Amino acid sequence: MTPRARFLDIHILQSVPFANLNRDDTNSVKTVLYGGKLRTRVSSQSWKRAARVDFEKLTGNSTLRTRRIGEAVTRELANRGWPQELAERAGAHVAAAVGKFELEEQGEPKKTIPNHVITNAMIYVPQAAVSELADYAEEHREKLETAKDITKKGEAKASALPKDAIDAILRSRNDVINLFGRMLAEIDRAGVDGAVQVAHAMTTHEADADLDYFTAVDDLTSTWQDTTGSAHMGHAEFSSGTFYRYATIDLDELTTNLSGSDIREVLTGFLTAFTLAIPQAKKNSTAPHTLPHIVHFALRADRPVSFAAAFEQPVRTAAHGGNGLPAVDALATYAAAAGTFLGTGNLVYNAWTSPELKDLPEALGARTDGLDALITQTVDQAQPTDSEDSAA
Repeated sequence: MTPRARFLDIHILQSVPFANLNRDDTNSVKTVLYGGKLRTRVSSQSWKRAARVDFEKLTGNSTLRTRRIGEAVTRELANRGWPQELAERAGAHVAAAVGKFELEEQGEPKKTIPNHVITNAMIYVPQAAVSELADYAEEHREKLETAKDITKKGEAKASALPKDAIDAILRSRNDVINLFGRMLAEIDRAGVDGAVQVAHAMTTHEADADLDYFTAVDDLTSTWQDTTGSAHMGHAEFSSGTFYRYATIDLDELTTNLSGSDIREVLTGFLTAFTLAIPQAKKNSTAPHTLPHIVHFALRADRPVSFAAAFEQPVRTAAHGGNGLPAVDALATYAAAAGTFLGTGNLVYNAWTSPELKDLPEALGARTDGLDALITQTVDQAQPTDSEDSAA
C-alpha cells in the first residue's frame, strides 16, 4: 500500500544573470560561506514575499502587513464620507485598541496628529479586515464623536473601543495566512503556524560580487556642450549565478489551517507562484526575469529532505562553460544517494520538468511536459480524490 503524502518538497535550480535580487543594509549583495566558499544568497524572506505577492494575484486572496492599520481605517472611513477629523480619531482608537502603540511626530514644531498612531508590532490580516474594522467604527460612531484624541503613546486601555472586538477581527485569516503563517504576539490566539518552510537560496558554486560604476548624463550639458562631466556618479554591487532554491509544504498542517478551503487550488497557486516568482529588487536596471533551469517536486511520507548538501562542495564550471548542467548532475547524484540512504518506501511521488533538459537519471522521477503538467500531477498525488483514496 502506498503511504500517504505528508510533505511536498520543491527543488529548483535557476540561473540568474547580472542582478542584485536581495540587498543588505549597505546595499551589498547578500552572501553566505558554505563549504568554505563564498556564495551569493537570496534570503528566504525575499523570495517568499515575491511568491506571496504572486500567490495573492493568482488566487485573489489579498493580505495586509502593516503598522499603519489605524490610518488604513481612517482612509476607509473618509471614503465613506466621515469628516476627516472624526475619521482620524476613529483610526487612532482602532490602532490603540490593538495593544502597545506609538505616535509618529510631524512638522516644526513637532505635532502629533491622530491618524499617525502606529502599532508597536506589524499587523498581518486579510485586506477585508480594514472594511470590517471600519464597519465596527461605524457601529460606535457616537462613542467616537465624544472620545478624546489620543495624544500620547500608551496601551490598549487608551482606546474608547473594546479590545476584544477589535482582536476578533484581527484574528481573521485567509488562504495566504493559512499557507504562510502569522506571528502576532499582541493578540491572543492570532498566531498561525505556517504550512510552508522556505530556505535561503544560494548559488551552487563559488560566486563573488561585482562593482558596477555608473554615471548619469545631464541632458542639457550634453546638448549645449559647454562643460564636461556627469551629473551624478555612483556604484552598485551585483552578482550572478545558478541558485538552488528549496521549500517544503507540510500537507497536514495546511489541511488543518485551511479548514474547508480548496486545498488543490491553494497548492496549485503556491507551486505556480513559488516556481515563477522573482524578487523585484533593481528590476528596472537588471530585468533578471529568467525561467528555472529545472523544477523537481517530491512527495514524502516521512520527513522533508533538502538537497542543499549536494552543493556543499561547489560545482565546477563545465569545460564548455556554464554552471547549470553541473548543478543538475550534482542534484541528481545527491537525490540518488538520498534514496539509497533513506530507502524509497516513503517516497510517494517525484517528477521534474525543464524548459531545455530532456533526460535525467531516474532518481528525480519522470519528466513531465511543462510546469502545468508537473503541478497538476503532483497535486493529484498529494490530494487524491475520494475514489482514489478508496481504491488505495
